[in-house]
Amino acid sequence: MALPESPVIRVESDGPVRLVTLNRPEAMNAFDREMQAELPRVLTELSQDTDARAVVLTGAGRAFSAGGDIANFPLNKADVYYRRAGLREGRRLFDELISLHLPVVAAVNGPAVGLGCTVATACDIVFMAESAFFADPHVTVALVAGDGGAITWPALTSLLKAKQYLLTGDRMPAREALAIGMANFVVPSEELMDAATAFARRLAGLPPQAVQDTKLLLNQVLRERAAGALPFGLAAESQSCDTAEYAEAPAKFAERRARPGS
Repeated sequence: MALPESPVIRVESDGPVRLVTLNRPEAMNAFDREMQAELPRVLTELSQDTDARAVVLTGAGRAFSAGGDIANFPLNKADVYYRRAGLREGRRLFDELISLHLPVVAAVNGPAVGLGCTVATACDIVFMAESAFFADPHVTVALVAGDGGAITWPALTSLLKAKQYLLTGDRMPAREALAIGMANFVVPSEELMDAATAFARRLAGLPPQAVQDTKLLLNQVLRERAAGALPFGLAAESQSCDTAEYAEAPAKFAERRARPGS
């Protein structure tokens, strides 16, 4: 079967392992509308790849993903139909990740922020480079963290820890992520892809029906939580776009980025 093709998602084959790379390095792999639509499409195509047994998901360049694209904020504020379409794509992306039968190994090569963090934590095994970190700063840009982090984080760590980070947007260094159960392995940056791919090959070498249906069985918890909570979360996130604080967020974000050391 031919590999999926996309301008913003690179897909390569390593035997039965598919290497999927978020490929907007100039934007730190932030999810614009194109990439938000393309990743679930690629995952759907991989679900039909009868030779595939495991997936490694990583980011090109120095980041895993910087999350949602701040350039979308004015459009989301002005156009409710544009906003709702984006939220539907976000729901589709999360659903595809947790429902894909193939095990997905995240190779978090750098910052995984916002939606990027949600994507990483929706994977089945998480490798992080020592220099990488998680952060879900929705609240710092006046948004409800409604796109999936509130589903995955409490499932991976404690509810109190999830609240600590989701209510503040604080960064979680790789070693902290490992200590509280948000990551499986932390390795030197130069070893990340070899280690993640080796683990994916190990999964690919096991009986496929046993691995795939065990993954789906374990993820039933996430699917049940998503069915109950995501509609509220996404509706609340949509409502955030109507607040004065949201309208001010792009300017404040640019101001923070301009500060020395940011």
